Amino acid sequence: MINQPETIIIVGAGHAGGRAALTLREEGFDGRLIMVGDEVHLPYERPPLSKGLLQGTAQLHSYSLCDAARLDQLAIEHIAGHSATRLDTERRELHLDDGRVLPYDGLLLATGGRARRLPQVPAHWPNVLYLRTHDEALLLRDHLQPGARLVVVGGGFIGLEVAATARALGCQVILLEAGERLAARVLPERLSAALLALHQEQGVDVRLAVKISAVLGAERAAAVQLADGSQLACDLLVVGIGMQPNVDLARAGGLDIGQGIQVDACLGTTAEGVYAAGDVCEFRLRPGSPFQRQETWRNAEAQGRHAALNLLGRQLPFSDLPAFWSDQFAWGLQTVGSTGNNAPDATRELPNGAFLLFYLDGDQRLQGVSGWGQGASIGKDIKLCERLILDGKVLSSTELADPGVSLKQLLRG
Repeated sequence: MINQPETIIIVGAGHAGGRAALTLREEGFDGRLIMVGDEVHLPYERPPLSKGLLQGTAQLHSYSLCDAARLDQLAIEHIAGHSATRLDTERRELHLDDGRVLPYDGLLLATGGRARRLPQVPAHWPNVLYLRTHDEALLLRDHLQPGARLVVVGGGFIGLEVAATARALGCQVILLEAGERLAARVLPERLSAALLALHQEQGVDVRLAVKISAVLGAERAAAVQLADGSQLACDLLVVGIGMQPNVDLARAGGLDIGQGIQVDACLGTTAEGVYAAGDVCEFRLRPGSPFQRQETWRNAEAQGRHAALNLLGRQLPFSDLPAFWSDQFAWGLQTVGSTGNNAPDATRELPNGAFLLFYLDGDQRLQGVSGWGQGASIGKDIKLCERLILDGKVLSSTELADPGVSLKQLLRG
C-alpha cells in the first residue's frame, strides 16, 4: 500500500463503508474517493430496521450516516444502485455492472451480506419476507397490522426483535426455532431462558426444536407445515435464519475466504492495498485465536474507521473489543468482550430480575460479560466491565458474583 493513494474505492455503501469514507476525509485524504453500493440509499445503520422503523418511530434520515449534501461537500462519489462484478487485484481495477472500469490505489471491501433464504419457499411469494435492508423493512412494516397472523422462522436476534415489534403492534405471533433454545449459537442457557420467558409472557407462541417440512400455498404462503404434521395458518411469513456474507467478488478476485473475507491483524486481505471491514470481514481477536466475524453495529463502526486509517498507511492492528446489544420489549441484552454459549464462570444477580454473566480466561482475567435488565439499566455495569476487561486484573469469581462488591471497587483493585 502506498502512503499517499490517489484513488480509494469502497465497495459497499452500508455502515462500515460509509464510516470508512467519512473517516478518510476527516483524516485529510484529498484524493479521489468512490463508494459503490447496490442499494440506492445513502449509508445507514441497520439496528433501527427491526425496531424503530418497523414501529413507525424512525425514518431513514434519522439513522443515515450523512445526507447527500454532506457527500457532495466532502467530494465523495457515491455510485448508488450498482454492484461490482469483478475485482482485478493485479491491475488494481474494479469492474461494475454497467461496464465501467475503475482503477484504484487502495480498496476496501465492505460488502456485508444478504439474508439466507428458506429453501422451501418460492422467491416471488409476496407475503414471505426477509429483513436485511431498508426496503425490506418498509415492506415488512406495511404488513404488520393488528390481528395479522405472523409466523417467524428463526429464534436468533432478528427473529426475536421482529416478533417483539410485531406483538407490540398487535399481531398474533408464532416463532419457530429449530434448536433446543433461543439464540443458542451465541448465548448461554440463562439468557436463552430469559428471552423465552419474556416472549411467552408477552404472548409470543414460541416453538422450540421444530422442523419445517413445507410451506403451503399457491401464489402466497397460507400455512407452515411442521414435521409432526401440524399446520400453522399465517397471513405473513418472516424468515430470519441468518446472513450469508457477500464474498463472491473477493473469492473471484483470488482473496482468502473462510466464513468471510479473511484479513490480517490490520484488516488487510491477501491482495496488496485491499482491506475488508464489517459483517463480511473474518478476523482474529488476537494472534493465534480462531477467525470470527462480528455482525454488529459496533464492529461495523470500529472496523470502518480502522480500515480507513490503514488505507492511509497507518498499519495499526485492530484490537477493539466486540460488543452488541438487543432490545426485546422493555428489556435489554448487552455483551462485551469474548462471551459464548457455555455456562459462565460467575453470575451476579441484580435487582428487578437483572443479572450479569462473567467469563474468565485461564489466568482469572475477565474476558467477557453478558447482561440482562430492564431498559438500559445494565448499561453502566457493562461499561465498567469493559474497563475491567481492558485493565487485565486478576479477579475472583466470588467477588464478581457478589453484588455487595461494586465493580468500581474491583477496578480500583
